[in-house]
Amino acid sequence: MTAELVRGQNHPLPQVRLEIRVSAGKPIVAGATLGDAQGKVRGIEWVAHPGAPTLPGVEVSEQAAADHRLALDLDALPEGAHRVHVLLALPTGMGGPVRFGTVAAPFVAVTALDGSEVASYTLTGLDSESAVIALELYRRQGAWKVRAVGQGYAGGLAALLADQGLPEARQLAGTIDDAVARSLARSVAPPPARLPDSDRTRQTAAPAAPQGAATVPPQQGPSGVPQQGSPYDDLPGSPDPVPQSGPGGPINYHHPGRQTAAPPPPPPTVPPAPPGQPAQPVAGDATGWSMEERLYNQVWGMFEDLARTAAAYRSAVDFADSRMEQELDRVLSDPRSRVGRQGDAAREAAQAKHAQLVDQAKAALDRDLTQLIAESDVVEPALPPAFARWDSPVWHGYQVPMEIPMAVRLGDLLLPESESLRIPMLVRLPLERGLWIDSGRAGSLDPLADSDELRRLAMETAVTHSARLLAVYPPGEFTVHVVDPAGSGAAVLAPLVQSGALAAPPAAGAAGVADVLTRLTRRVDLMQMAVRGGASDSLPPDLDTAEQLLIVNDFPHGFDDRAVTQLRYLADEGPAVGAHLMMVADREDATAYGPLLDPLWRSLLRLTPTPDDHLADPWVGHSWTYEPPRVPRGSQVLHQALARVAEARRAWGH
Repeated sequence: MTAELVRGQNHPLPQVRLEIRVSAGKPIVAGATLGDAQGKVRGIEWVAHPGAPTLPGVEVSEQAAADHRLALDLDALPEGAHRVHVLLALPTGMGGPVRFGTVAAPFVAVTALDGSEVASYTLTGLDSESAVIALELYRRQGAWKVRAVGQGYAGGLAALLADQGLPEARQLAGTIDDAVARSLARSVAPPPARLPDSDRTRQTAAPAAPQGAATVPPQQGPSGVPQQGSPYDDLPGSPDPVPQSGPGGPINYHHPGRQTAAPPPPPPTVPPAPPGQPAQPVAGDATGWSMEERLYNQVWGMFEDLARTAAAYRSAVDFADSRMEQELDRVLSDPRSRVGRQGDAAREAAQAKHAQLVDQAKAALDRDLTQLIAESDVVEPALPPAFARWDSPVWHGYQVPMEIPMAVRLGDLLLPESESLRIPMLVRLPLERGLWIDSGRAGSLDPLADSDELRRLAMETAVTHSARLLAVYPPGEFTVHVVDPAGSGAAVLAPLVQSGALAAPPAAGAAGVADVLTRLTRRVDLMQMAVRGGASDSLPPDLDTAEQLLIVNDFPHGFDDRAVTQLRYLADEGPAVGAHLMMVADREDATAYGPLLDPLWRSLLRLTPTPDDHLADPWVGHSWTYEPPRVPRGSQVLHQALARVAEARRAWGH
């Protein structure tokens, strides 16, 4: 039976060898990108498009056409690929339509090789978009699913590819347009018949040797962090291009740049569930090379599952509302049935059907939430300090780590449908962007907090975040600076100052602000020159090469135009060389600078000191409520962690 999907809904895939069939009223370009468990595309070699139509396990058409057939073998994807995004775009420079709103809604179907449909999706609601992610095929707990996405981009392929983390997105979009313009057409053959396992030539990747604590180990999970690159980048030599098959020939799934190595450790064995009952959740029940990575991937999967089950529930309720309105409109449009027994019976029937549909959707939501809550109950106690809440027992036995973790917890996320379920908000390390702790009232869900209280809470949140970052890095690998021009944050900064975990006392006054900013911008300049010139050995011996975090309190008070320019420079150029900002500010206070500071705010990740619903997921656009981390009242866990950090720092310095 075919599943007709709505946006955000998912459906299990019964097999791994499939076709994606696309129908549109006008010629369109079809392609596919591969993503890791975090959704990041490692490079252009993970993009199948008309100029390079074949990847291991994927083949797309080389021409723009109204109908496409994409061939997939999910078992033959490259190592580390956990997702396949199916892309559709309107060709440029061919005199055709320039936005999907002027053409018939594209239709995509996932089919078995015999043509039987598994799931289908009609991409309605598109307007100014000229490129769209139609479907996502993703792996969850060893099984493959398909999800209807329908995420459109008015900026075309360049914007779509850039959103997937490709720095060369504009050039690649141009390459695709050129390939379509040259009409490199050939038919797409279905995958060849599967050979016995003993005859297949797939190989697994050889893990790269670690080169320091910051290197991410080879993994099947998220490894596409821009600062670290792929774990295979350090392998000697460059991989040869994947051999292309001839017209109509089979797909060659062999990757000549790979070497034979042992597969990653298997996830924990899940005990068999009783017949008709869901499997019992197990901490670490996800792919990965280590327990930390498996837990990270499991948390990410829980976030995705909650987003999708909420989207399915909301879609079902919207459908029930729309259906009842249509049925009531039909009743009211006929004068003979507006009043009397017939009209009452029709209204009661419409309302009963609406209630039935909503109850069915609520039952499905409650079932999924029950399973996710059970999974959270076993995952939360198993999280390491970098991922755990401050009230977790792991902090009582905390020891300064010797390696940088994959990610750090910056709070929790929840949806209105899941008040009792909180998903850890994990952000990869090193940080890709700075943080803005918003001390303003805009958007706050706490109506009782006044402006002074919000400023104090914002600074407390900054101290909590910086303490966790200090605690999860090895000794000497993370340095925190503070500028507090008016000294208004002295009381809240006491845990950092008294523990000795700071590199220096908080800088006060205009002179102190200027000194700290000058030293950090100089460090960024020197690190950039060393990286670009490949001359890291020439750095001054007194230069601190550790990751740097600058906490800025009460911005913009005490900052002149030069200091503001330096802050913008640090926000733009610092993360690439390990210098990060944490701004504690109310954006309304900075309106005097006009548009000068807009790029600064946009470059930072906004967090709040009180619960706030300002974050949205990248799939269906849910407004997630963000809850900042809180140290339990009366607990000394943060002070104890900072004391151990300071002690380890002193021992490392000697």
